[in-house]
Amino acid sequence: MENFNFYSPTEFVFGKGRAAETGIYVRKYGGTKVLMHYGGGSAVRSGLIDTVRKSLAYAGIAYCELGGVQPNPRDTLVYKGIELCRNEGIDFILAVGGGSVIDSSKAIALGVPYAGDFWDMYSGKPVEKALPVGTVLTIAAAGSEGSGDSVITKEDGMLKRGTGSEHLRPKFSVMDPALTQTLPAYQTACGATDIMAHVFERYFTNTKEVEITDRLCEAVLLTMVRETPRVIADPDNYEARANIMWAGTVAHTNLCGVGREQDWNSHGLEHELSGLYDVAHGAGLAVIMPAWMEFVHNHNVMRFCQMATRVFGCQMNYEDPEATALEGIRCFRSFLKSIGMPINFAELGAKEEDIPTLVEKFGVGDGRTGGFVKLSAADVTEIYKIAAHAAL
Repeated sequence: MENFNFYSPTEFVFGKGRAAETGIYVRKYGGTKVLMHYGGGSAVRSGLIDTVRKSLAYAGIAYCELGGVQPNPRDTLVYKGIELCRNEGIDFILAVGGGSVIDSSKAIALGVPYAGDFWDMYSGKPVEKALPVGTVLTIAAAGSEGSGDSVITKEDGMLKRGTGSEHLRPKFSVMDPALTQTLPAYQTACGATDIMAHVFERYFTNTKEVEITDRLCEAVLLTMVRETPRVIADPDNYEARANIMWAGTVAHTNLCGVGREQDWNSHGLEHELSGLYDVAHGAGLAVIMPAWMEFVHNHNVMRFCQMATRVFGCQMNYEDPEATALEGIRCFRSFLKSIGMPINFAELGAKEEDIPTLVEKFGVGDGRTGGFVKLSAADVTEIYKIAAHAAL
């Protein structure tokens, strides 16, 4: 196990009806004038926005609002939010929604105190300061409610890029699993896929002797394998929703990733898909991650055998370990298909002829990128080809 620091200061406010307490936590963490940032649609129709408004008013906190966040949140709305916050003297950003809303809120938070273009921080410049952020979570997926990460799409060129900083970790996150019960099955499945991908990016490592974090990863994966079909079959299953919501947070606070090298190539490969085609992030991951696994499995066959036996219950074939590894990957892809996820380009709406564009946007050039396996541009091309033609 490698040396590490672990810092996760977010206060998680979990359970039914907790959104009515939002104002208490904004005030606790210093907010006096708040930007309430949200998508629109379901958060408004469900009455959640009204609940949060009343909570802020009861706590004596002034606020203004900015709705309209899209999936794969855009830089254009971030610029609008930054200007609004500066004009209104905002000192706290409150995200009411899922990962896209939280990512957009974090981008606004880092942009307000920065004299230049906020996109600088999505192009490699470190985040040095940000307004405090709080969240009211409405979908279990991205883990943004407990992480310092944010991903934004630049509309000029549809570039999807991320940044990360401890300055962006939410001060608090209100998490009511009941708020996810109205989600369509497809969105639920996309969220579940994203959660599993966050774990797999950490699970496939070159670091030796990481049994504790291996077991934590496997616990989250086993939870998702058990609970996701339950909520697809019964959207009102609160207990299953609760397990999934907490799994999403555990998956991406980095509790499962400390002390070990991580990969993150699959997320990078998917970002180009959702940037080019504007598809759901989880759906893109369902296509990319098994393809990446197929391409790299021989790098450490026994780690893939461990996944196959511990997570998907495959029998270990000691005479032919590769067969076990490939069976585990097949089981993962089959699971994704069973919950309604696409497994190839055609089902996602992507085109094989666009692979050169995807590779160029990914930006490997003549170098290599990744943790578990360093990928060249030729490797990236091959993974996209595997994803294009994947089948059970």
